[in-house]
Amino acid sequence: MFRYIIRRLFYGLLVLFGVVTIVFFLFNFKQGDPSLMLGGQNANKEILESIRHDLGLDLPLLLRYGLYLNDLSPVSVHNKNFNSSHVYLDSTKYSYVKLFDWSETRTVVLKYPYLRRSYSTDREVSDIIKSTLPDTAILAIASIVIATILGIFLGVFAALNKGSFLDNSSIVFGVLGMSAPSYLSGIIIAWVGGNLWTEVTSLPMLPFFFLLLGLCFSLFLNFQKRIRSEVKTRMQWSVVLEMTVKGFLLGMAIWLFGIILNGFTGLTIIPGVSSYMELPGTGLEGTGVLAERDEWTRDYKYHWDRLILPAITLGIRPLAIVMQLTRSSMLDVMSQDYVRTAKAKGVSSFRVIFKHTLKNALNPVVTAVSGWFASLLAGAVFVERVFDWDGIGNQLVNSVLGEDLPVAMGITLVIAVFFVVINILVDVLYGFLDPRVRIS
Repeated sequence: MFRYIIRRLFYGLLVLFGVVTIVFFLFNFKQGDPSLMLGGQNANKEILESIRHDLGLDLPLLLRYGLYLNDLSPVSVHNKNFNSSHVYLDSTKYSYVKLFDWSETRTVVLKYPYLRRSYSTDREVSDIIKSTLPDTAILAIASIVIATILGIFLGVFAALNKGSFLDNSSIVFGVLGMSAPSYLSGIIIAWVGGNLWTEVTSLPMLPFFFLLLGLCFSLFLNFQKRIRSEVKTRMQWSVVLEMTVKGFLLGMAIWLFGIILNGFTGLTIIPGVSSYMELPGTGLEGTGVLAERDEWTRDYKYHWDRLILPAITLGIRPLAIVMQLTRSSMLDVMSQDYVRTAKAKGVSSFRVIFKHTLKNALNPVVTAVSGWFASLLAGAVFVERVFDWDGIGNQLVNSVLGEDLPVAMGITLVIAVFFVVINILVDVLYGFLDPRVRIS
């Protein structure tokens, strides 16, 4: 097992090395002179040359790449005597512990990875990431919790009602959830939840009238079946829910058709189309940061209600994935012999579903959830941009638009580290749970 863990760690380091290399050359091939941004409009030639030397821009590209790797590496070599050296051991840059002297001028130290400084604000990139990463982590955690709970519940319900209307509807929802871009979903949810229905929600009455008709009709059929049956039967709540949903969808179709028909003709051909009921609005804001700092007291005020809309937007796609995986895995486990044996022995349906079936069907779901949590940290870029969320995704976009290369490179590397670390943890966990993984 130890060799397996070492091998996974080695592969993870290779992946990170590849990401660092690609990111460095991708950003540094871009034309432009960062010294002009740092020096300002009034900077003379001497100031610009000093800035370029401090940034290492006066060196060849490959040498700059080596210096960047030296800054990122926890164990690095530095010049301890000459402050004009590009690898000078500057205590204002590095938090380090000296290991040993390489030569009279060179020393080897153990330090935190140094991500350089921002071109636009002159702040350390690590400080920028520390200030924005918590908001992104909160958003990602809230999204994955919503997606996991609802996805497992809907997947189990769809598997238990295979082939029904509700099962087919879940497949349609899954396809729409996986195919809808986060940027488009975010704009729609922000507009509807934070603008259109923020104060009052006006809903058409016709769909809800048909919903009640479907509910009453399904209850009537269930009671009639129980009265006529000689054997005592249970209430079929899945049938009640299915007919209720069908009634609502039928009412929505009639309402939309009525809106179009009455609008073209100018007559009230289908009554009840223009009847609405007003409900309290969402009270949510379409944009805004999680924490705002008071200018006078310097205390932070947290707006947790602003987390709802972006968390729903970011969680739609993993929700669809988790629901489909749970459904397919449940159907596979339900066909196993031990499940049929448990049912034949008279074990309660609740015990069969949650102890024998769901417990053994969650392995692929756990894998998907762990992978999607890392993906949400990267996928939050578009959602944070739509909702003006103060996270690393929004910071990444701003740094790319402002040509702030150190910030963009640092955030990209942090996201890559999250991907690699979570994948390694999942591989190691699988290695403990299933010895066949280690053998293969």
